[in-house]
Amino acid sequence: MLGAIAGDIIGSVHEGAGTKHRDFPLFTPHSTFTDDSVLCVAVAEVLLYGGDFVDAYYSYFHRYPDAGFGGGFMRWAASRGRRPYFSWGNGSAMRVPPVGFAARSLEETLELAKRSAEVTHDHPEGIRGAQAVAAVIFLARQGADKASLCEEVEKRFGYDLRRVVEAFTVRCPPG
Repeated sequence: MLGAIAGDIIGSVHEGAGTKHRDFPLFTPHSTFTDDSVLCVAVAEVLLYGGDFVDAYYSYFHRYPDAGFGGGFMRWAASRGRRPYFSWGNGSAMRVPPVGFAARSLEETLELAKRSAEVTHDHPEGIRGAQAVAAVIFLARQGADKASLCEEVEKRFGYDLRRVVEAFTVRCPPG
């Protein structure tokens, strides 16, 4: 979770900027936490103390309304409705890291990730992204190596992790 929050803060100045290189300062005077950190803490709170994901997301949204929430989430949280809005974005995957630490089995990881996602991101892609991130965290904690993690994500979730994006190198070993 701390790594996710650090990554959020580091990336905050690059979001939407189109940064395509690795040579940049990790922290700048403009670096800040975003909605992803806020909701990551909300997920952790539910896992630690109980409660409902919807209520936690509302509560944290209203505590940090200027954290950079997306338009769909802002409308949903402001309305205080209980129904999801069929999002397929990456927000559910960005807030899910605490699940990979709290779960005691892969099955529990996948179920908790689904529950944390589907209250807003009920599109299958929104759920699948959250499950993939939580599963990698859980399996890494169990000692899985990089190749095993890549294989699991490709097999279970159907993601192609061997694609190269511009100047970045391949992340997973070739099949």
